[in-house]
Amino acid sequence: MVSRPSTPAPPSASRFIDTLSASLAPDAAELLYSVGRHGMRALLQRVSGASVEADEQVIGSIDRGLVTLLGVAIGDGPDDARYLVEKILNLRIFEDAAGKLNYSLLSVRGACLLISQFTLCANTRRGRRPDFLGAAPPERAGPLVLDVAARLRAGGVPVVEGRFGAHMVVRLANDGPVTIWLDTRERA
Repeated sequence: MVSRPSTPAPPSASRFIDTLSASLAPDAAELLYSVGRHGMRALLQRVSGASVEADEQVIGSIDRGLVTLLGVAIGDGPDDARYLVEKILNLRIFEDAAGKLNYSLLSVRGACLLISQFTLCANTRRGRRPDFLGAAPPERAGPLVLDVAARLRAGGVPVVEGRFGAHMVVRLANDGPVTIWLDTRERA
């Protein structure tokens, strides 16, 4: 039997981040914790109907389909948009005649109400007030939201969009309820 000298295990990534953040200003340390922890996020809600208002006017509505709340994070790109659109179009989250979740948005010919929502990128690790440092800036997020909408349309789904950056009121009738959380950093 050959004996080898033991070497200390390398520090874990989280320990490294903790050590590094201790030497940074509080804002920089928090940014270090926020960035890269999650990807583009989508919260899907199966609905029997939904609408969105901006400036006290209804700007769009759908019947059966999905309300998709979309959060774009720093570092997201077209690959994240492609991945989410594939999931949104093909997840089997609509019931068949037997009540089984066997149908996708495409197979039920449903619509999508797409709402940009940077608050999905909230970091709530510290304190009581969430920060949004992990959210992509508007000049980066806006084009990616448009990309998701265009890809959904190209996939054959009618899309109604909210107004990017506006205060909106979203009304919906969650059917089931069925609500699904997607994050592009959690790919298999």
